[in-house]
Amino acid sequence: MDAAWAVELLKAMVLQAVVLTVPLLLVGMIIGLGVSLFQAVTSIHEQTLTFVPKALGVIGTLLLLLPWMLRTTVEFTVAVLQRIPQMAP
Repeated sequence: MDAAWAVELLKAMVLQAVVLTVPLLLVGMIIGLGVSLFQAVTSIHEQTLTFVPKALGVIGTLLLLLPWMLRTTVEFTVAVLQRIPQMAP
């Protein structure tokens, strides 16, 4: 395995992690922004009001996107495993 292949693999792994986590983070951020805006308008500052909607939104998004996330991860893993013979000198 040469250094260029290792760098390419590491770059692909980081990109894979980013692609899989961005939807969940975006949902959490959008819900958090909406709840913060609601709290600022109504002057309600309840701690559970910020946590529960974010948790439900992220869990719902995770359940909705789980098949896609699993398929993407399996495809990436298979591609890496198929390239193992090329790593041997």
